[in-house]
Amino acid sequence: MRTILITGPGGGGRTTVAAATALRAAREGSRTLLLSAERADTPGAVLGTPTGARPVEIEPRLTAWRPDAAAGFRRDLAEFQQRAAGVLDLLGASRLDAEEVTPLPGAEELTFLRALRDAALSERYDLLVADLPPLPGALALLALPEELRRYLRRLLPPERQAARALRPVLGRLAGVPMPADWLYETAGRWDVELAAVEAVLTDRDTAVRLVAEPTPAAVDALRTARLGLALRGLRTEALVANRVLPDTTPDTWLAGLVAQQRKALREWEGEEECEVHAVPHLGRDPGSPDDLAALAVPAVTGTDRPVEWPVADRIAEDGVLVWHIPLPGAIREELDLIRRGDELVITASAFRRIVSLPSALRRCTVSGAGLREGELRVRFAPDPGLWPAAAR
Repeated sequence: MRTILITGPGGGGRTTVAAATALRAAREGSRTLLLSAERADTPGAVLGTPTGARPVEIEPRLTAWRPDAAAGFRRDLAEFQQRAAGVLDLLGASRLDAEEVTPLPGAEELTFLRALRDAALSERYDLLVADLPPLPGALALLALPEELRRYLRRLLPPERQAARALRPVLGRLAGVPMPADWLYETAGRWDVELAAVEAVLTDRDTAVRLVAEPTPAAVDALRTARLGLALRGLRTEALVANRVLPDTTPDTWLAGLVAQQRKALREWEGEEECEVHAVPHLGRDPGSPDDLAALAVPAVTGTDRPVEWPVADRIAEDGVLVWHIPLPGAIREELDLIRRGDELVITASAFRRIVSLPSALRRCTVSGAGLREGELRVRFAPDPGLWPAAAR
């Protein structure tokens, strides 16, 4: 199944373009789900049909869904209280009723990611159009599965489950109770769920569309977004310039705004590696499928080349392996690298990602790095103590 992730600066018509994209795909024959992270029923307003916590059919082959974070959080909390009943009773804790529970920060993001995973694995759809939150919330959302999995592995390493028989002894020696089996089982279940979400986001059939009105502020916001997406290994398929005004005569009050939009479009067309599509302003807010069809958003095409971080073997020529990491828009002064064991901490402007080194690079030491033409090239020299003699 193909997945299109749609985001952009707030107020740029992101949800409208997402709905129009899903509508066009459905009318062209694809079974399509529009999955929205919007709290308010903005998708329903532009589609002309209310949407909510249950998937609703808008028209043949088009379904829309806004997951309910509150219901999901209540369900998860009830399950937690049941599994931790012994500990809660020991502490004299009072159980929470479903009616008094409100979602904690982060619950909406996790609910949306779970819905994205379920939709991708359902096999009921050919295309999933995910209406993500505005930037930079979308970038934080996309980073969440990988980061949470790393935290779980550090706090509750799976290999420690093999020492279950020793926990009572270790607990007596340490003077504190050791984590119960259900804690490790829960962590393992979360890891599996997060891995499934991560697999959807990193799949070769997943791409990102950025949506924004062509303004100076949007130019800067999208330049930053491209860097954040690239650091996550996500490919930007298209940039949709929304609400583009038609050319007007110089004596109208819109002339200045039109000139501003044309300048932004020229910058995007000169900078962006992806295609730039202009979507016209209808002169009104879309409120029906026919209005969305009039926007003529770009169609969803076939599979594109996935983002790759290749390792080039330059041992014969220069004695190093070079890791090529595409980071369009990165600034040399805002880049930082730290080697931590078998991981590399990459900081680019306001973004940071901790990535596992490919197996060949784990037996090397970092010998330098450089930024050229929007690509970070990290050089690794083989460690004589770890590198096979025949390969040196």
